[in-house]
Amino acid sequence: MRRLANRAAAGLLAAAGLLAHDPVTTKLTWSLEISRIVYRRCAGCHREGGAAPMPLLTYETARPWAKAIKEEVLERRMPPWGAVKGFGEFRDGAALTQEELHTIADWVEGGAPEGDPALLPMAPRPTGPVKAKPSAGTVVQGQRTLSKPMRLHAVRPEGLAQGGTLTATAKLPGGRVEPLLWIDNWQAKSGARDFVYREPLLLPAGTVVRAASEARLILIEAPSRVR
Repeated sequence: MRRLANRAAAGLLAAAGLLAHDPVTTKLTWSLEISRIVYRRCAGCHREGGAAPMPLLTYETARPWAKAIKEEVLERRMPPWGAVKGFGEFRDGAALTQEELHTIADWVEGGAPEGDPALLPMAPRPTGPVKAKPSAGTVVQGQRTLSKPMRLHAVRPEGLAQGGTLTATAKLPGGRVEPLLWIDNWQAKSGARDFVYREPLLLPAGTVVRAASEARLILIEAPSRVR
C-alpha cells in the first residue's frame, strides 16, 4: 500500500471527487460488509499511528482510496501476508478469501456506498503481524532429509528478496506430500515473520523437506509435551 501514499494530493482529491459521483448499483455497504473485512484483515497496520501510510478504519478515510484498495487486494499486495492461501493451514492468516476479494471488488464497482452507520461493528483493538522469534530451528536450503521425527510448529523464510517466491513441501516416507509454505511475489516490507500452523505437523524421520528458492527456510519445532 505504500505506493498509494506516493500519489499526488491533487490527484487524490480529484479521484475522491469523481468517486463521490459514482452511481450506486450494489447492496453491499461499508457499514455492514466492508468494514468487517477491513477491521479483521487490515486494522493492524491501517490505523492512526500504524505502520501503513494511511488509516482506513472509517468510511471517510477509506472512501477516497476505494478503487486503489480494490487494485491492491486483487493483486494480493494487500494485506501483506505473503503466503498463498490454501497451501498450508496457518494461524492468524491475513490473506483475504476469494469471497472477501469478490465482496470488496463488487462494493467498489457498485459505487462504494456507506450504508447505515448504526450497523458498524465495534472498532477493532490494535493488532500487528506475528513477528519472527529468535528461536533456533532447522535450516533447509534446497533440500534436507530429517534424521529424526519433528513436530513442526512454524516455518520462517529468511533471505527472500523483494518480489521473490518460495515453495516448500515435505515428502513423507510413505510418499505423501505435505504442503508447507508457498510465497509468491514476496513484499519485503512485511518483514521477517513466523508462519505458525494451526496444528503442529508430524514429520517422521526420513521426511524430505524441499524449499524451491534461493532463500532459506527455517523449520521451528513445537515445544516438547509435558509428560
